[in-house]
Amino acid sequence: MKITKNEFGMTKDNQPISLYTIENASGASVTLSDYGCRIIKIMVPNKEGKLTDVILGLMNADEYLADDASLGAVVGRCVNRIAKGHFTLNDKEYNLAINNGPNHLHGGPTGFAQRVWTGKVTDDKVTFTRISPDGEEGYPGNLTVSVTYGWSEDNELSIVYEASCDQDTVFSVTSHGYFNLNGEGNGTVLDQELRIDADAITELDDTQCPTGAFLSVEGSPFDFREMKKIGDGIHCDNAQLKLGGTYDHNFVINGDGLREAAVLQSKESGIRLTCFTDQPGVQLYVPCYTLHQKGIDGKDYPPYSAVCLETQHYPNAINIEHFPSVVLKAGENFRSKTLYHFSVMG
Repeated sequence: MKITKNEFGMTKDNQPISLYTIENASGASVTLSDYGCRIIKIMVPNKEGKLTDVILGLMNADEYLADDASLGAVVGRCVNRIAKGHFTLNDKEYNLAINNGPNHLHGGPTGFAQRVWTGKVTDDKVTFTRISPDGEEGYPGNLTVSVTYGWSEDNELSIVYEASCDQDTVFSVTSHGYFNLNGEGNGTVLDQELRIDADAITELDDTQCPTGAFLSVEGSPFDFREMKKIGDGIHCDNAQLKLGGTYDHNFVINGDGLREAAVLQSKESGIRLTCFTDQPGVQLYVPCYTLHQKGIDGKDYPPYSAVCLETQHYPNAINIEHFPSVVLKAGENFRSKTLYHFSVMG
């Protein structure tokens, strides 16, 4: 496995930003950045053998500094929404930044996505680490978090998250990659096909925050238990879909442990993505707006130009007792793995 490191630019306070590319023997590769612990490119072969970039990315470091969509970033300290930015932990109340309607989203206005992490190459992997100090974005405890990216000879991207804290805290992270299996900037994903192994979603209120209820996918546009086009149900007259005008919902993945959660595929390119995770949920998000920054080579990213499969704990779990806990106890070690395996459809 070949790993190269290159300069990418500077932050506004003159911190250097670097790129790391892991390339296998076939030439397929993943490019990462220590700014936001981001995935910048994923180059995999299509059905004709042509290497295709299947994740949305931006032209340069300055564009990432202005990014408000967390493209390819690891988001946290607590991913997704926390209702009204408020939670109680160990009988103490905490109030976080409100940055998504009335709610707290993806760890706050800065969070993990706008920080420079420390990168280190070990064997055939790249690990990014940072210390999130006590009180950062309002969260308690000095948190040490690392994300290790691996890339295999058969085009599988592995992401291992690890964390520990000196106080009880709230912790849930994910990779916010925007996939388009036809190639970034190449049309919409509405004709791409998706399967999600989930019998239910977590119901959203009118602020797009989970209520605590579970909704069966049976007979609804959220039923992806059999492969179907993303566009087949996205414009349906459904109360949950109308909340954000698109899919932006947490699916309750069946089973536990590391298991297959979702499969995305494009008949146009012949590329298939299989997602495995040990997390309880996956957020299906299909942005229905034009992204503010232009993509690589100056391409526009119009509505429905990507699909996110964000493996995660359920949103707002700190406020809903029967959801899997997102409390990381002092001195405990958190570890989680997600795999994105790329192949060519048979």
